[in-house]
Amino acid sequence: MDGIDAAFLKTDGLCHVEAGEAITVPYTEDLRKQISEVVTSCKVSKTIEELVTVIHAEVITQLLNKKKSSSNEIDLIGFHGHTIYHNPDIRKTLQIGDGELLAKLTGVDVVCDFRSNDVMHGGQGAPLVPLYHRAVASQLAKPLAILNLGGVANITWLGHEDELLAFDTGPGNALLDDFMNFRLGEKQDTGGKMALSGNVDQSILATLLEHPYFSQNSPKSLDRNEFDLTPVLKLSQADGAATLCAFTAEAVAKSVVLLPEPPKLWLVTGGGRYNLAVMRELTSRLGTEVKPVEDVGWDGDAIEAQAFGYLALRSVKGLPLSLPSTTGVPSPTSGGVLHRFVHKYHDVHRI
Repeated sequence: MDGIDAAFLKTDGLCHVEAGEAITVPYTEDLRKQISEVVTSCKVSKTIEELVTVIHAEVITQLLNKKKSSSNEIDLIGFHGHTIYHNPDIRKTLQIGDGELLAKLTGVDVVCDFRSNDVMHGGQGAPLVPLYHRAVASQLAKPLAILNLGGVANITWLGHEDELLAFDTGPGNALLDDFMNFRLGEKQDTGGKMALSGNVDQSILATLLEHPYFSQNSPKSLDRNEFDLTPVLKLSQADGAATLCAFTAEAVAKSVVLLPEPPKLWLVTGGGRYNLAVMRELTSRLGTEVKPVEDVGWDGDAIEAQAFGYLALRSVKGLPLSLPSTTGVPSPTSGGVLHRFVHKYHDVHRI
């Protein structure tokens, strides 16, 4: 719940990927609080949805200014919005963000609502970025794991012969962020400084790992609110932070048994790669190379934004956004809702 990432991408929606300028614009404290309230209530607020959409339009303008270009150079916008509820067991996933309004504000066609079609057809609706991971990692040695540490952590495993497997491993940054906010009113443990000064409580870590999610086979996905902070609230700030970092890392380590072959390298993207305590725990518990994606020339702050641009084009072309091996959907499935900007009116087309 940090802010908005926006990125330029030239792609054919298949193998050709050419990354361009990117920016990240943090949410204001007031907007972060309002979105948090919507997430807690799991109810769509049209006022907040409109505000989030307008801010996305402003961020697109900032990106255009950075690139010194105009919206005429953009063919399509992939607009993920912000997930406020995700429960594929009842075939429901909600992201706030008004695609029609964004098309009006930018004068560019917009694809949004990427997850609903997958969930409606029996998939988990997440993760959706693995197909992009496969495209950008085509020249890297396999087997390879790409770990995204967002609010929830998810893995993309890439094997030989184009093999692809993906699922959510467990908590990412959300629990630690919530803990820091509850204890100190801070939005995060910047750099993992608090966690690095503490000690892992092994008993509480074991309790956290008893969650039934970790005994499930893949594919599987999580809502950011799936795990409970209560067990760590008895700990000091430093020990609580350290234990939550260990929880994130051990959940990843436990996922290795679900992979066809152990990765030779783990590449970490998402905000969690900045947390040195999490990276230390990952290296220790995985027992192999763990590196930020910047080590192979990627921009970890832009990958998600790039991915939804890539998926937007795939959506328009009717290509799959998800596979049985990534979300558990019965067959390769496209998705997304296209909002065309045609000056005085909009044509809405559900893929």
